[in-house]
Amino acid sequence: MTSFFHELRQTNSGVLLRISAIAAIGGLLFGYDTGVISGALLYIKDDLHAGTQAQQWIVSTLLLGAILGAVLSGYLADRISRKYTKVISGIVYVIGALGCAFAVNVPMLIGFRFVLGLSVGTASFVAPLYISEVSPPRIRGGLVSFNQLAITSGILLSYLVNFAFKDAANNWRWMLGVAVIPGAALAIGMLTVPHTPRWLMEQHREDDARGVLQKLREGDGKDSDVDGEIDEIKDAAKSERSSKLGDLFHGRLRPLLWIGLGLAIFQQFVGINTVIYYAPTILADTGLTKSASITQTVFVGVTNVVFTVVAVLLLDRVGRRKLLLTGTVGLTIALAVLGVYFTSRTLQQQAGWLALVALLVYIASFAIGLGPVFWLMISEIYPTGVRSKAMSVATVANWAANFVVAVTFLSLGQAITRQGTFFLYTGIGVVAFLFFLSRVPETSNRSLEDIQQELTAPRS
Repeated sequence: MTSFFHELRQTNSGVLLRISAIAAIGGLLFGYDTGVISGALLYIKDDLHAGTQAQQWIVSTLLLGAILGAVLSGYLADRISRKYTKVISGIVYVIGALGCAFAVNVPMLIGFRFVLGLSVGTASFVAPLYISEVSPPRIRGGLVSFNQLAITSGILLSYLVNFAFKDAANNWRWMLGVAVIPGAALAIGMLTVPHTPRWLMEQHREDDARGVLQKLREGDGKDSDVDGEIDEIKDAAKSERSSKLGDLFHGRLRPLLWIGLGLAIFQQFVGINTVIYYAPTILADTGLTKSASITQTVFVGVTNVVFTVVAVLLLDRVGRRKLLLTGTVGLTIALAVLGVYFTSRTLQQQAGWLALVALLVYIASFAIGLGPVFWLMISEIYPTGVRSKAMSVATVANWAANFVVAVTFLSLGQAITRQGTFFLYTGIGVVAFLFFLSRVPETSNRSLEDIQQELTAPRS
């Protein structure tokens, strides 16, 4: 587990850590807004008289905004840079957070949740792209996974904020309003970091790209061949200079599209955000009070962060594929246990702790596998010339799948029962494992250009 930190010490670690942490604030926004609504919703539904459908739309409208944000970010990241796209994202997030905090009715809250989604969709896409393009190959997995660590930290922070304000006047408004702070931190922080070398090369600013690389690789004996890295970026750009978004659907790039889409859709269809959005609701169904449900949800957030740290430490040592497969098996088993729990009245009466344990196992398994691996691999497998557009497609698919799950969870529970919903997710987990086993490659400890060359090489 010390491998990541050992390798990091061999680089210009101060600069890399600082800019990766700032870029990853985009993930914090994603995580905070994902988690905070779970506690706030318990009070919003009474204060604003929101029924089941209104609650689902309050949760899921953010995801519609995120879909549009992800679409726009693919264009903006190339046009105005990864850096300034994230600056704009932070500003939009501040506006959305303030609007939500001062909402006077459900339509107003839904509207500003959509604005938040524009920011979250953009930030969730650009953060891993930015970090992957500034990182040395052998620690890229750990650094890109800072984004996932920030997501889980944001979720935990939101649970703690929910806990802190659960008994306060206007509690849900404070819960939503605190988001202004990380939004402002992203906008201001991104003004202090450099453009990525690969974006600078796309703008024909080779001297600037070389200068950034020299600063990033300073003191790194293993990755100090800046000219060699510049040449690799040039060669990759030349080989893909004619790549367009439509090329993803044809020939040698199509298998990469399916891998990205498969990771994106399965990450959501195993039900992760039903746990994040509705964890207090699920725990309340076991007989807990609102306050106790919010308190126990904090344990879910802590587990998420701890096992994401484990993933950061292991991704470059163990490999993406092994963690992905192991995590998928664990979460599928946990989903099956949740299904059994809600089927058995005896278990619900005598073993209420089992639901919390299953949720924790589920979260831990997701945090070491599908959580970080999806965002990491879509930043690695696509060629330079089409990377931002391809990542945008995968991110749009991820948010669309997230929307489908979020907008149907409560209604699905009413239609096929809560246990039926968890058994459905269990079946999807089995299909996901088989897809990952047969289609997803290993990409650890290799340059982005090497990965590109292998995955897009003509098959004999």
